[in-house]
Amino acid sequence: MSEATPLWNLAPIVRLALLGLVLASAPLAWVWLRHRHGDPVRRLRALTLVTLFLTFDLVLFGAFTRLTDSGLGCPDWPGCYGSASPVGAATQIQAAEQQMPDGPVTTEKAWIEMIHRYLATAVGVLIVVMTVTAWALKRTAPLSPWWPTATLVWVCLQGLFGALTVTMKLYPAIVTAHLLGGLTLLVLLALQAEGYRQRLGQSPAGVFEGWPQPARWRAAVVVLAVLSGLQIALGGWVSTNYAVLACTDFPTCHGQWWPPMDFAEGFALRRHLGLNAQGSTLEMDALTAIHYTHRLMAYGVLAALLGMAWALWRRAAASIEGALPHAAPGPQALALRRWALFLAAVALWQAATGVSNVVLGWPLLAAVSHTGGAAALVVGLATLWMQARSVESRVLP
Repeated sequence: MSEATPLWNLAPIVRLALLGLVLASAPLAWVWLRHRHGDPVRRLRALTLVTLFLTFDLVLFGAFTRLTDSGLGCPDWPGCYGSASPVGAATQIQAAEQQMPDGPVTTEKAWIEMIHRYLATAVGVLIVVMTVTAWALKRTAPLSPWWPTATLVWVCLQGLFGALTVTMKLYPAIVTAHLLGGLTLLVLLALQAEGYRQRLGQSPAGVFEGWPQPARWRAAVVVLAVLSGLQIALGGWVSTNYAVLACTDFPTCHGQWWPPMDFAEGFALRRHLGLNAQGSTLEMDALTAIHYTHRLMAYGVLAALLGMAWALWRRAAASIEGALPHAAPGPQALALRRWALFLAAVALWQAATGVSNVVLGWPLLAAVSHTGGAAALVVGLATLWMQARSVESRVLP
């Protein structure tokens, strides 16, 4: 990249906004046509679910962008060398590629980076429509517009972190915050989708209704969510510091159960990629500390997920046994079974993809799949938390 290339160039921002509007028009049209004669709350829920699905895809594509080293495929923001697409920046990209054929700027990487920005813009447009719709329905439907508004504010902050990811040259703390911001956006959307479902009368009671001390079980879901969030943050720190291959054996690391580690350097937040706080090259002991901390935490989170799955399955079995002979399982028992299977499946998926990343040399498919499992987990836990609350204590309209 030329030193004269400005990191911030807002010239193409209007064209990018229009492109985002065009991309968002297809899901908007689908929601409108499918629910044009339906209940307004049902229409808003459908729009929220579509936005949730596309945001999930966006998180996965963001992981793909990072894992293919395409985060600086266009070294300025929001466009590419001041253009709305790599087509308009072909001359600058070719010059950068000729200077550094294996560098951060290539035609392929530029397209990956810009497609990620196009998708993010489209998701932003959908959230704007969600927010406007919620405010428009405020007087005619018993809905609070503040959750979509908070989501809109959050996606704007997420866009800022995306810009800083580029302009600060993949600064690890910023990249990790950007990843966590995307997952938080999924949580906000999942809470709203489940809240609208409950408002439509499709969830008459919490999944823990009738349990002894249900508040403790709801608290257990919160604890599980906190542990999972911490583990995901550690995983993001591993990925953004490229520490996945700091240990290439399993279950030991460098043939040891407690290898040499430098936690102070590994978890220093104020440093650039590949460097320690003093500006020197980050040593292997620091990368090992990052990797091994994530691995050790994974054992605890895996046990917690499987423990919760086992408890839910047992409760479902007890509910079925207590029913009338030959009676079909009730809706609560079926819900508990589904949640048990979901938590167990995600736990095993994350374990399998995590180990695969280590022993197979960090293949792209396993790495993206590991991020997908984390995204599915946060959506699931957010939804489970909403379903675990009683009718009287729901916090969403």
